Amino acid sequence: MIAPVASAYDVVLAIHIMAVVVAFGATFAFPLMFVVAARPYPHAIPLLHRVEYTTERLLTNPAIVVVLGAGIYLASKGHHWSEFFVQWGLAAVVVIGAAVGAVMIPSARRAEELAARDLAAAEEGAATPSEEYLAVVRRLTIVGSLLSLLVLITILFMAIKP
Repeated sequence: MIAPVASAYDVVLAIHIMAVVVAFGATFAFPLMFVVAARPYPHAIPLLHRVEYTTERLLTNPAIVVVLGAGIYLASKGHHWSEFFVQWGLAAVVVIGAAVGAVMIPSARRAEELAARDLAAAEEGAATPSEEYLAVVRRLTIVGSLLSLLVLITILFMAIKP
């Protein structure tokens, strides 16, 4: 009899890792996209905010569900529920999912609206961007940076299993 190439645990572990890449890979690129586009293409800023919240809604959120489901399977199958790295990972997924849904998506939607409004005002001679837009972008930057840091710390804990 031929032995299987990988166990179910190994396959789910791979799915878990792939879901992390899918969920958070693009989020690390968003700041660079905004920096590259802001000055030469200010009219692209509303579209970039739309890409941001659409990616979070249609890619990040579903992938977070896969991360959570695969993590639950791995913790149960490996009897790791009492270990710190599993408890940290579970808490991190809940915090990230809540912050994406409660802060990141609504803020990016609001930033899109404000950026479009400010661009229209700029065409009429008003100054751009508004303080309101800058405040929303500041919130996105701070929360997004903290979530990215949380993702990286969680990956570290998953790798070293303290």
